[in-house]
Amino acid sequence: MPIRSINPTTERINNRYEEISEENIKEIIKNCHKESNEWKKISLEDRAILMGKVAFLLREEKERYSRLMAQEMGKPVSQGRGEIEKCAWVCEHYAEQASSYLQPESLPSDASRSYVAFRPLGVVLAVMPWNFPFWQVFRFAAPALMAGNGALLKHSSNVPGCALAIEDLFRRAGFPDHIFRTLMIGSGSVDQVIANPLVRAVTLTGSEQAGRKVAAKAGEMLKKTVLELGGSDPFVVLPGADLGEAATVGAHSRCINAGQSCIAAKRFIVVGDIYDAFVEHLRRAMASLKTGNPLDEETEVGPMARGDLREELHAQVQASVLQGADLILGGVLPEGPGFFYPPTLLTGVQPGMPAFDEELFGPVAAMIRARDVEDALQLANQTSFGLGGSVWDKDSLRAEHLAARIEAGAVFVNGMVKSDPRLPFGGIKDSGYGRELSAYGIREFVNIQTVWVR
Repeated sequence: MPIRSINPTTERINNRYEEISEENIKEIIKNCHKESNEWKKISLEDRAILMGKVAFLLREEKERYSRLMAQEMGKPVSQGRGEIEKCAWVCEHYAEQASSYLQPESLPSDASRSYVAFRPLGVVLAVMPWNFPFWQVFRFAAPALMAGNGALLKHSSNVPGCALAIEDLFRRAGFPDHIFRTLMIGSGSVDQVIANPLVRAVTLTGSEQAGRKVAAKAGEMLKKTVLELGGSDPFVVLPGADLGEAATVGAHSRCINAGQSCIAAKRFIVVGDIYDAFVEHLRRAMASLKTGNPLDEETEVGPMARGDLREELHAQVQASVLQGADLILGGVLPEGPGFFYPPTLLTGVQPGMPAFDEELFGPVAAMIRARDVEDALQLANQTSFGLGGSVWDKDSLRAEHLAARIEAGAVFVNGMVKSDPRLPFGGIKDSGYGRELSAYGIREFVNIQTVWVR
C-alpha cells in the first residue's frame, strides 16, 4: 500500500511513496548494524565534526525544510524556521557536550580501580510522530549517533518527505551511508523491526496506544525502550499572577503548531475570584491569533495535520458542550478546503468531560475553576497523564512550592513548558517513561558498563 503525503491546506496529494519490502527492511537493518560496528570506533571528536556539519546544513537550508513541513503537516513557516534552528542547536549541543556526558565515572570499590563506562548499544529504532517532524527526530538522533549507535527512523506516514530529507541531510554532512536510515514502512511493519535481533533498543514519541503496542513488543523481545506519549498539561493560575502575561503565553502555548503539541497548555486551572478576568484575557488573546495558509508569513495557526484528527477534536468539543461546558470562542468547523480548526475556548469544564479527561490535540483551551490552591493541585493531578505543567504567580517562590507537588516530568514557573537540549525531557504515568535530551537522554541508549580492575 503506498504511503501518501497530503497537503493539509489544500487536501491535495503532494507525493506517493511505495513501502519497502520485508527483504529490504532486513537488508537496511543489516547494513546499519554493520556500519554501527565501525562507527563506534570513530572518536567523539570526529563524530562531533560531522554533527556540526549537520547543524550548518540545517541552517543553510532552513527555508526549504520549513516549506516542506508546511506542505506535509501544516506548520506555519515562521514556526518551522524555529524548529529547524532548534534542531541545529541540539546537534551543536551534543557535538560540544557528548564527551563530558559520556566521560567514564570513577567509583570506589574493593578493586585497585573501578569505574563506569558508557558504551554504545548498536542499532536503535525511533518511531517518530508528525507534529514536529524534524525536531522529534533530531532530539533522538543527535545523542544516539554521538554515543556511537546506529539509527533507524520509522517516521509517521503523513511526513515521508521530511523523513527522506533528514536521511539525505546526514548523508550529505558526511555521515556513513548506512548509519542513519529511514524505513519507508507503515505501522504494521514496526513489530518486525523490533523483533530483528540486530535492533537493540526502541524509542517512540506518539500516542498512548502506540506506546503500549511498541512497549509490549519490545518487552517481549527484552529490548530497552524510551516512550514520550501524550499529555494534558495543567496551566495553574494563582491569584497573584500577572493575568495579561499569563493569558498571552497561555494562548501561544495552546495554539502553537495548531495546538498539536504534547506539552501544550491544555487545562487552564484558575484559582478563586480571578477566573472571569482570566477567561476574558485568554479569549482576547486566542481570538487575535491569525489562522490561515501556513506558507503565509503572518499566519500563527495553520491547518491541523489530517482530516481525521480534526474530526476527533471536534467530537471531543461537542461532547464536552453536551455535558455542560460553555463554548465562548470557536468550535465551528470552517467551510472550504483544508483541515482548519479555529482557536476554541471552553469554560465551565469539569472532570468527566472529554475536555478534562482526554488529551485535546488541537487549538482548544479548557477553563477549569478551582476553589483554592489545594483544589487547584488536586485538579492538576487528576489526570492519567504526567508530561508537563506550569504555575503562574508573581510570588515565584510560592509558585515553586506548588510546582513541586504537581505530578509531571517537567514543571515551569511563570513560563511556557518547552523542551531544551540542556534539560531532561519526558513524562510519568501514561505520558511514558525514560528521558530525552541533556546527559540523561544520551545515557538512555548506552551500555552503562561497570569495569573492575585489580
